[in-house]
Amino acid sequence: MTTTRALPTTIDGVIERLEETIRDSIARHDRLGYFAALYNRVTLAVREGIRKGEFQDGPRMERLDVTFANRYLAAYDHFRAGEVPSRSWLVAFRAAANADHVVLQHLLAGMNAHINLDLGIAAARTCPGAELQGLRGDFDRINDVLAKLTPAVEQEIDGLSPVFHLLTSFAPKLELKMVGFSMDRARAEAWRLAQELAPLAVHDQVHHIAERDLEVTLVAAAVLNDGLIVRAIRSRECADVARNVSDLSQGEFRVAIQPTIAMPAQGRSG
Repeated sequence: MTTTRALPTTIDGVIERLEETIRDSIARHDRLGYFAALYNRVTLAVREGIRKGEFQDGPRMERLDVTFANRYLAAYDHFRAGEVPSRSWLVAFRAAANADHVVLQHLLAGMNAHINLDLGIAAARTCPGAELQGLRGDFDRINDVLAKLTPAVEQEIDGLSPVFHLLTSFAPKLELKMVGFSMDRARAEAWRLAQELAPLAVHDQVHHIAERDLEVTLVAAAVLNDGLIVRAIRSRECADVARNVSDLSQGEFRVAIQPTIAMPAQGRSG
């Protein structure tokens, strides 16, 4: 049984943990590695953006990124230790044991829990109270990185799933909505949740987070539904889990963070 460990305190530490998860998943042929593989590439892009000064406040962005990532890493550690994470993560992690779900569904179940639930919490915890509004510009920039997951995921799945490639060739605007996930809505809901939580003390946030977690779990059920499109994709998808994780971790995913208008960096408060 896996025991929970101390969580990373830097973005480099996050990347180290994600890469460890990827290696472990490849060795164990574990579908839990699908989301970790894609998420690590997003984190690498954010780190590059911080190093290049592409955010208004680089240190604050690193704090947000670490807080955000640790929501996932803590849930992963709890699940591997036989403990119970949030409902939406529990659904995503349990789905990894089901060979009937396609790679796309595993990725979206993770994106659903992490963006629809974790991102808003992370923003509110990083910039509580009135500080939150000052985060909006950088929040939108990291959201732009997350938004690029939609075409990135589709491009990756094209290589793993010939039927998915055929479907998106005929309907290029179909995107990921065909399995019940909307990136635009997830991004908007993340900010709404952050605004709801930021004025509250941490212990007063619990009820609101539990309610949101239940809503996100319902989205996960739609994402993991075994419909006709999913069955068609599954019929020709690569079943080699280790190869799929490896391909996702080394694919051609690239993101560019929009440069900010020059302005004074906002120092860390307190």
